[in-house]
Amino acid sequence: MTSTTFVVGSLRDLHEGMAWVMVIGNGMAGIWALGAHKVTELRGRALWWFTALVQVAIAVQVTMGVGLVAGQGIDPPQFHLFYGFVALITVGIVYSYRQSLRAHRHLLYGCSGLFLMGLGIRAMLVSA
Repeated sequence: MTSTTFVVGSLRDLHEGMAWVMVIGNGMAGIWALGAHKVTELRGRALWWFTALVQVAIAVQVTMGVGLVAGQGIDPPQFHLFYGFVALITVGIVYSYRQSLRAHRHLLYGCSGLFLMGLGIRAMLVSA
Protein backbone atom coordinates (compact mmCIF):
# COMPACT_ATOMS: atom_id res chain seq x y z
CA MET A 1 0.00 0.00 0.00
CA THR A 2 1.47 3.35 -0.99
CA SER A 3 1.20 6.48 1.12
CA THR A 4 -1.20 8.03 -1.43
CA THR A 5 -3.51 5.03 -1.17
CA PHE A 6 -3.40 5.30 2.61
CA VAL A 7 -4.36 9.00 2.53
CA VAL A 8 -7.22 8.42 0.07
CA GLY A 9 -8.49 5.47 2.08
CA SER A 10 -8.23 7.44 5.30
CA LEU A 11 -10.03 10.48 3.90
CA ARG A 12 -12.73 8.29 2.38
CA ASP A 13 -13.14 6.40 5.67
CA LEU A 14 -13.30 9.68 7.57
CA HIS A 15 -15.90 11.01 5.10
CA GLU A 16 -18.01 7.88 5.56
CA GLY A 17 -17.70 7.98 9.36
CA MET A 18 -18.53 11.68 9.56
CA ALA A 19 -21.63 11.00 7.46
CA TRP A 20 -23.06 9.07 10.38
CA VAL A 21 -22.17 11.90 12.76
CA MET A 22 -23.93 14.34 10.44
CA VAL A 23 -27.05 12.20 9.96
CA ILE A 24 -27.53 11.09 13.56
CA GLY A 25 -26.47 14.45 14.98
CA ASN A 26 -28.84 16.49 12.85
CA GLY A 27 -31.66 14.08 13.60
CA MET A 28 -31.01 14.42 17.32
CA ALA A 29 -30.77 18.22 17.07
CA GLY A 30 -34.01 18.34 15.10
CA ILE A 31 -35.89 16.20 17.60
CA TRP A 32 -34.42 18.19 20.49
CA ALA A 33 -35.47 21.52 18.91
CA LEU A 34 -38.97 20.25 18.17
CA GLY A 35 -39.23 19.05 21.76
CA ALA A 36 -37.99 22.44 22.96
CA HIS A 37 -40.81 24.08 21.04
CA LYS A 38 -43.28 22.46 23.46
CA VAL A 39 -41.18 21.85 26.58
CA THR A 40 -39.40 24.95 27.85
CA GLU A 41 -37.03 22.89 30.03
CA LEU A 42 -35.38 21.57 26.85
CA ARG A 43 -34.43 25.07 25.72
CA GLY A 44 -31.04 26.51 26.39
CA ARG A 45 -27.56 27.14 25.09
CA ALA A 46 -26.71 23.46 24.89
CA LEU A 47 -29.32 23.00 22.16
CA TRP A 48 -27.82 25.78 20.06
CA TRP A 49 -24.23 24.63 20.59
CA PHE A 50 -25.16 21.10 19.60
CA THR A 51 -27.09 22.33 16.56
CA ALA A 52 -24.16 24.49 15.48
CA LEU A 53 -21.76 21.57 15.92
CA VAL A 54 -23.74 19.17 13.76
CA GLN A 55 -24.34 21.84 11.13
CA VAL A 56 -20.61 22.54 10.98
CA ALA A 57 -20.21 18.80 10.41
CA ILE A 58 -22.05 19.34 7.11
CA ALA A 59 -19.45 21.89 5.99
CA VAL A 60 -16.70 19.48 7.02
CA GLN A 61 -18.40 16.70 5.03
CA VAL A 62 -18.69 18.83 1.92
CA THR A 63 -15.07 19.96 2.25
CA MET A 64 -13.84 16.38 2.56
CA GLY A 65 -16.02 15.35 -0.38
CA VAL A 66 -14.62 18.13 -2.54
CA GLY A 67 -11.13 17.02 -1.52
CA LEU A 68 -11.89 13.46 -2.58
CA VAL A 69 -13.34 14.52 -5.92
CA ALA A 70 -10.83 17.25 -6.82
CA GLY A 71 -7.70 15.90 -5.20
CA GLN A 72 -8.10 12.19 -5.77
CA GLY A 73 -10.23 12.03 -8.90
CA ILE A 74 -12.99 10.00 -7.25
CA ASP A 75 -16.21 10.14 -9.27
CA PRO A 76 -19.28 9.84 -6.99
CA PRO A 77 -22.85 9.66 -8.29
CA GLN A 78 -24.13 13.11 -9.26
CA PHE A 79 -27.01 13.02 -6.80
CA HIS A 80 -24.56 12.36 -3.97
CA LEU A 81 -22.95 15.72 -4.77
CA PHE A 82 -26.36 17.34 -5.17
CA TYR A 83 -27.57 16.24 -1.73
CA GLY A 84 -24.35 17.41 -0.11
CA PHE A 85 -24.51 20.87 -1.61
CA VAL A 86 -28.26 21.20 -0.91
CA ALA A 87 -27.51 20.39 2.74
CA LEU A 88 -24.83 23.08 2.87
CA ILE A 89 -27.13 25.64 1.22
CA THR A 90 -29.94 24.67 3.61
CA VAL A 91 -27.74 25.49 6.60
CA GLY A 92 -27.09 28.93 5.11
CA ILE A 93 -30.76 29.58 4.40
CA VAL A 94 -31.85 28.49 7.88
CA TYR A 95 -29.16 30.68 9.44
CA SER A 96 -30.31 33.66 7.39
CA TYR A 97 -33.92 33.24 8.57
CA ARG A 98 -33.10 32.79 12.26
CA GLN A 99 -33.89 36.43 13.19
CA SER A 100 -37.02 36.90 11.11
CA LEU A 101 -38.46 33.64 12.48
CA ARG A 102 -37.21 34.18 16.02
CA ALA A 103 -40.62 33.45 17.53
CA HIS A 104 -40.61 30.07 15.77
CA ARG A 105 -36.90 29.31 15.87
CA HIS A 106 -37.34 25.93 17.58
CA LEU A 107 -39.70 24.83 14.81
CA LEU A 108 -37.32 26.20 12.17
CA TYR A 109 -34.31 24.36 13.55
CA GLY A 110 -36.32 21.26 14.41
CA CYS A 111 -37.71 20.81 10.92
CA SER A 112 -34.44 21.77 9.26
CA GLY A 113 -32.51 19.31 11.43
CA LEU A 114 -34.76 16.48 10.31
CA PHE A 115 -34.56 17.70 6.70
CA LEU A 116 -30.75 17.72 6.88
CA MET A 117 -30.81 14.23 8.35
CA GLY A 118 -32.92 13.11 5.39
CA LEU A 119 -30.55 14.71 2.90
CA GLY A 120 -27.65 12.90 4.55
CA ILE A 121 -29.46 9.58 4.37
CA ARG A 122 -30.29 10.12 0.70
CA ALA A 123 -26.66 11.02 -0.04
CA MET A 124 -25.52 7.82 1.66
CA LEU A 125 -28.08 5.69 -0.18
CA VAL A 126 -27.28 6.95 -3.67
CA SER A 127 -23.58 6.27 -3.15
CA ALA A 128 -24.08 2.74 -1.83
